[in-house]
Amino acid sequence: MKKIAISTLAVLIACPAFAGINHPDQGSSWQMWGMDPYIGLRGGMSYSNLNYKYNGNKEAMTDFIFQGRAALGLEICDTIRSEVEWSYFGKLSDQENFGTGAGPVDVEAKMQTLLWNSYMEFGGYQMIRPFVGVGAGIAMTEVERHGSEVARHSVDKTRFSAMGTLGMTFDMERFAVDVAARYTYVDINSGLHNFGGDIGIRFMF
Repeated sequence: MKKIAISTLAVLIACPAFAGINHPDQGSSWQMWGMDPYIGLRGGMSYSNLNYKYNGNKEAMTDFIFQGRAALGLEICDTIRSEVEWSYFGKLSDQENFGTGAGPVDVEAKMQTLLWNSYMEFGGYQMIRPFVGVGAGIAMTEVERHGSEVARHSVDKTRFSAMGTLGMTFDMERFAVDVAARYTYVDINSGLHNFGGDIGIRFMF
């Protein structure tokens, strides 16, 4: 999975070099089934809440983490676009006692997601338009617990994930800047909830 993610990032970082080849007054250089392709790179911060159960007690493990996203998509029409998005989230780290009486237990969680997202833009403005989006796919997670008197335990799982977003697009024709607030849910443990905000750029072809 790491090799696939690295290869995907390399392609996405290289693609913007080709986005400006055409004359700025022209449309996309090529189309797929009449739809205009794009790539997107996004980054921001988020608040994660992992409901973790151990020793008969359930606690909310929380942390502020970095998030980065890369997407390949198609503009289906002027207001609708769809994409495949890979996301990387920084490591969540928190500690609780879980009623053990043996000191704090550290819980760490790492996550990546692969989602199919669809967005709809509103308003008749040429340059600035709000949008809403939904997505679904999988999350690849690693959750580990350890402590001074607690045996280290790690579990890797791939589970269902869903995303909802609200944002604003600033359309510059050859590229667009997106500012978005996102909620991501992952079906691990008793549920992982991520609330984040990011800013990104989409390069049109």
